[in-house]
Amino acid sequence: MNASVSGIEYYVHRFDPPEPGRGAGVSFLMLHGTGGDEHDLVPLGRLLVPGACILAPRGDVLERGLPRFFRRISEGVFDLDDLRARTAALAEWTRIAAERYAIDPKRLVACGFSNGANIAASILLSGPRVFAGAILLSPVLPFEPTVLPDLTGMPVFIGAGRSDAVAPVAQAERLAKLLRGCGAEVTLHIGAGAHGITPPELEAAREWIVARTWG
Repeated sequence: MNASVSGIEYYVHRFDPPEPGRGAGVSFLMLHGTGGDEHDLVPLGRLLVPGACILAPRGDVLERGLPRFFRRISEGVFDLDDLRARTAALAEWTRIAAERYAIDPKRLVACGFSNGANIAASILLSGPRVFAGAILLSPVLPFEPTVLPDLTGMPVFIGAGRSDAVAPVAQAERLAKLLRGCGAEVTLHIGAGAHGITPPELEAAREWIVARTWG
């Protein structure tokens, strides 16, 4: 879908409404990794909470033809000006899309992998509360904020792999420490995997989300 609302161009995206009587009232903002698209993480959302509402945008930056949510200068080196601009754009788009699709922001959980997790973390660290919680899988610390946002009570699950050479576990630990310093309630799950989503990590994330009451 492409449209423009209040001058904000919509991302190409997928919207799956909640299934009647299922989904526990949870909605997901699914944010894919480099090379993914709006369909990439939908199966993950279905495994986390069957029947949940899903909103999934496609990153609007291409790196050698692969969609991403923001530019990078090289592996592990982000274009911080671009990150700042696209973080603000995605946060605003999420607000507009939630209103358009009647999604309750108090029940909206961002779920991102790699590049998608990084822009979700960037939204958290930039301050706007456009979702009620976040699942960050294989993230790094996207930037160091000069002023810490108030994230008091914000539930965040971070999944990391000890063998991940793309997003080293030390980065996940730094991100967790910083988010806790902002008042977020962070659960850090460190597994034995590499740069991917393992069954134990998925199960830990599923247990984390079903243990909470959203809204």
